[in-house]
Amino acid sequence: MATPRIVLTYADYAALPADGRRYEIHEGELSVTPAPGTKHQLVIGNLFVAVHTYVNCNNYGVVFIAPTDVILSDTTIVQPDIVWVAPDRLHAISTRGIEGSPTLAVEIVSPSTTAIDRHTKMQLYARDGVTWYWLVDPEARTVAIHELLEGRYVVRAQSSGEASLRAEPFPDLTLALASIWA
Repeated sequence: MATPRIVLTYADYAALPADGRRYEIHEGELSVTPAPGTKHQLVIGNLFVAVHTYVNCNNYGVVFIAPTDVILSDTTIVQPDIVWVAPDRLHAISTRGIEGSPTLAVEIVSPSTTAIDRHTKMQLYARDGVTWYWLVDPEARTVAIHELLEGRYVVRAQSSGEASLRAEPFPDLTLALASIWA
């Protein structure tokens, strides 16, 4: 006889220790990854500054940096590296985090999160209607911008190295990738 599967919920998640690990719940299953490395943190900081500056200057919603809980459901809680909530979704922001789908989720790929970011989270975000998903890979020095169309992500823009990239969905925001990797 198979062992019954334990399905974790937000209440279980809220009871987890604050021990420096990154906890998430993916469809009721606990996901634990180590704290991000220094290259990851430099990239997230540089990218956050660029997006946050643009959003604030244009009064274009709110940007959060990890750790910020995105509660997609009672059994799916994630912490994207950067989250943008457009003006039409501001009602999703609560004291617990973002309740429901943000407009954009950004994941900075780390060696310990590659499969999670490229597969698991991409599927969760698509299922729950996150319109835009950026995958940033500091090792490969690539940024891929995905848009959700008919329930699946389509690459809208991709660039690598020191090039510049139009940062959809933000009008008039171009990212100089050299400054992101610096």
